[in-house]
Amino acid sequence: MSTLMLDAEALYRELLNGVQTLCTSSTRLVGVTSGGAWLAQRLQQDLQREGAAGTISSAMHRDDYARRGLSSSVQTNIPFDVTGADVLLLDDVLYTGRTLRAVLNELFDYGRPASVKLAVLVDRGGRELPVQADFAAARVALAANQTLALARSDAGVFSFDIKER
Repeated sequence: MSTLMLDAEALYRELLNGVQTLCTSSTRLVGVTSGGAWLAQRLQQDLQREGAAGTISSAMHRDDYARRGLSSSVQTNIPFDVTGADVLLLDDVLYTGRTLRAVLNELFDYGRPASVKLAVLVDRGGRELPVQADFAAARVALAANQTLALARSDAGVFSFDIKER
């Protein structure tokens, strides 16, 4: 059995290139907590965009809220008017689509954007809802009992955690 090795920093560079093709000068970056928020913050800096990237939480709109509960550290912070904005959502891993469904509900609580696009570091397939990324730096297949999450060191270097459930 082989072990999947993903170079998160190399994939970030791919994401940076892909995001440049999706963004206009007025596009606003919003990252899904926590991995997507880290990506949005770093992209905001690397693309030399003014202002701060937004952070959005799926916690209040998840269909498994009763089981998962609400994390006190996870909060939405969108530092711009969503209404009429072109929004680029960023996430570390796209899997079933349930987090994105919840995030879209949260985003529309803040206003009605002109457009919403999605860029992800990794698309691992397994969709349960009709959600598709406009850009994915990589597509990988993992067993259903495995989880994949972005990690960030104190120095800001990205890596992946792959765990068995």
